[in-house]
Amino acid sequence: MSINRVTISGNLTRDPELRATQGGTSALSFSVAVNDRRKNAQTGNWEDVPNYVDCTVFGRRAEGLRKFLRKGSKVAIEGRLRWSQWKDRDTGKNRSKLEVIVDELDPMTRGNSDHQAEVETYGEDVGF
Repeated sequence: MSINRVTISGNLTRDPELRATQGGTSALSFSVAVNDRRKNAQTGNWEDVPNYVDCTVFGRRAEGLRKFLRKGSKVAIEGRLRWSQWKDRDTGKNRSKLEVIVDELDPMTRGNSDHQAEVETYGEDVGF
């Protein structure tokens, strides 16, 4: 038996990109910076070291979330890992990546209460 679940929280490193799969399904892609705390062996100080995690949301939720997520948005995500590989069109070399396929997303928005209410209402409409 294996379990494929991941939970992360962090900030978007870029504005999300909406595209369509070959089958016509909407896909929203973005990257989340998740800090790892490590002790620097030379200085003895604790440092935050960022990990950059690619994430993708599919379907109706992808289209709606595009309106609310932007670079710097803080999110909590639950999903599953997916590994994919392809041949680079320019170089012909094999490429691969590990990404999170998002099942649940909590936009941890602060500040503008009108925007927060809009995000929460949207989330209820599409099942987040």
